[in-house]
Amino acid sequence: FLQCGPVGSVYVPHDKITGAHYGYGFVEFDKASDADYAQRIMNMVRLFGAPMRVNKSAIDKRATDIGANLFVGNLDDMVDEKLLFDTFSAFGTVVSNPRVQSANSSDNSTPRSFGFVSFDSFEAADLAIKCMNGQYLCNRQIVVQYAFKKGTQGERHGSEAERLLAAEMRAKQKERHLQQAAVTQPSLHYAPAPSHQARPPPNAFVPPGMPPGMPPPVPMQQHGRP
Repeated sequence: FLQCGPVGSVYVPHDKITGAHYGYGFVEFDKASDADYAQRIMNMVRLFGAPMRVNKSAIDKRATDIGANLFVGNLDDMVDEKLLFDTFSAFGTVVSNPRVQSANSSDNSTPRSFGFVSFDSFEAADLAIKCMNGQYLCNRQIVVQYAFKKGTQGERHGSEAERLLAAEMRAKQKERHLQQAAVTQPSLHYAPAPSHQARPPPNAFVPPGMPPGMPPPVPMQQHGRP
């Protein structure tokens, strides 16, 4: 993670008895912009053969969950979370790891797989719906649309209210990043400008032995002659 920016601390919880880690850890960056960059670059990158899931901690999840959540239906059994991430990350930043689930169909014959993908902007989600809805993924035509909101009856994400709140949140985040950049920017100290010394005019005669930069002596005037 040092490739993404200066790291303040790293914490990997371990079992007190066996000493084995729990399979997850925490990385704290000095700047929030570096954390956002690490989430976009390092998510689903393989480490020791296993793809990493890089998300913001629970404290910052509210800042990234704006409601641009998509439902991807009629998935083939070969589609996994990594394939969903690689497919939909072409339309924008995927803020959380895609989820793939299975449920029995209405006739209880064969289970149907579906998934969820969350973006950091509604523009990316709209583009993904426009380009992927009705397309074939692993030889099966998929359905891409906004997911239903939890705790509601038939209300989907992507409403005008969510879009307005997302725009306000984005403006606040941009202002906060600018303030952090202003605090961390080093102050510049300027040395006073050197005083201008009188220099002889071009092609002026400078007597030998005179230091450079000094004006030539004023010629003496004789009585009756200039």
